[in-house]
Amino acid sequence: MRSVVLTALLAVPTLAQFSGSFVLPVEDEALGYNQPAHDPVARLQTKLDSGDIKLNYDSAQGYLLSVLKQLNIPVESQVLVFSKTSFQQSLIAPWAPRALYFNDDVYLGFVQNGEVLEVASVDPVKGAIFYTMDQRKSDKPKFVRHDECLQCHASPRTLGIPGHMVRSVYPDAEGFPQLQAGSFTTTHASPMKERWGGWFVTGTHGSQRHMGNVWIKDKNNPEKLDVESGANRMSLKGLVDLSPYASQHSDIVALMVLEHQYHVHNLITRVAYETRLALSQQEGINKALGRPLDEWSDSTKRRIFGGSELLVKNLLFTDEALLEAPVKGSSEFTRRFADRGPRDSKGRSVRDFDLTRRLFKYPLSFIVYTEAFDSLPLQVKEYVYRRLHEVLTAQTLEKDYTSLANVDRPAIVEILRDTKPDFDTFVRAREAKLSLGKASSGVPGTGRN
Repeated sequence: MRSVVLTALLAVPTLAQFSGSFVLPVEDEALGYNQPAHDPVARLQTKLDSGDIKLNYDSAQGYLLSVLKQLNIPVESQVLVFSKTSFQQSLIAPWAPRALYFNDDVYLGFVQNGEVLEVASVDPVKGAIFYTMDQRKSDKPKFVRHDECLQCHASPRTLGIPGHMVRSVYPDAEGFPQLQAGSFTTTHASPMKERWGGWFVTGTHGSQRHMGNVWIKDKNNPEKLDVESGANRMSLKGLVDLSPYASQHSDIVALMVLEHQYHVHNLITRVAYETRLALSQQEGINKALGRPLDEWSDSTKRRIFGGSELLVKNLLFTDEALLEAPVKGSSEFTRRFADRGPRDSKGRSVRDFDLTRRLFKYPLSFIVYTEAFDSLPLQVKEYVYRRLHEVLTAQTLEKDYTSLANVDRPAIVEILRDTKPDFDTFVRAREAKLSLGKASSGVPGTGRN
């Protein structure tokens, strides 16, 4: 690939620009969203169709536990949302919350007495693919794809691509969000005081306060929540009967991980879509004008590498809302999540938690190990790897990365090189190229004058 432009050319998009009114055209041939999917749920359905795998049915929870097992989604990931913000909203209330379960690639929703399981699975190229599975017992249980979900899940709230969202609202006693009071799209950058309105939350968080575990008492003043009564609850006893659910928790650490990972998944999809569209349009222009097909305009470079820079910032948690007090979960989620690795030769992992000042001890997103990240267009992936290496090895941090000042950046590089072979290969090639460049320019100490 030709040498790419550097920072001077980049007009880095902001999240506000990505979450604006422009929704990318998923029907475009360059994106291929309507084509068959190859996400974890599609692969599981293939095994179900062939008879290689059977799902077990339970009279109380239907196919929930069996599907969680087959998709390798830990029960400990359970978080509970009681606001009526799902298409099964008539069955959702503070006394009957919707349970969400997730791993790095799949999100699954369970509603008491619901007709279906709701599933959103990340296709490595297409982004979020939406399914339901009928909760009635069947000889041939089937995940049914629903592209009509894009009416809500391809919107400004999802960065204009097929994606996911986590919202914090002001709910009333029945779970109806009082939208006149506003709402918040929640990510790792959100202050805790704006998080988890309409959610149950178990775990401790010290002096910090959130919007969870409570609902409005005065509809004339919906923003006045009794946040003290919802704080630092290790149990939901007295708030809701959890016997119908797979877990007794709605773990605060699981919520924090969920809010980070869905957002990075959306960013990866947005940058990949933008890149494929930009290259397709550039190729059409080059053919029409008789230019070399690999010639890029400045506009194409900005579209590709501006978004890629924003992805780098989010992978490194540069805008993370820091904790004001330690956080501790109520379940085994913290241990189970960290145990999934991978770990470097010194036993370290980017899945290791901090939970005193920030979410992770080594702030690099674990999403770099997903199929979605590995499937990024080559131009984007090489840019991201180069920028990660530059930022993490810089003697002086750039202005946008000063949040990493007190972070063990060398450790992050070592972890990456030990656990992602393609990153190590990229770094070796880059270091060799830089060394050769110094030698050929006569830099003292290179062995050539």
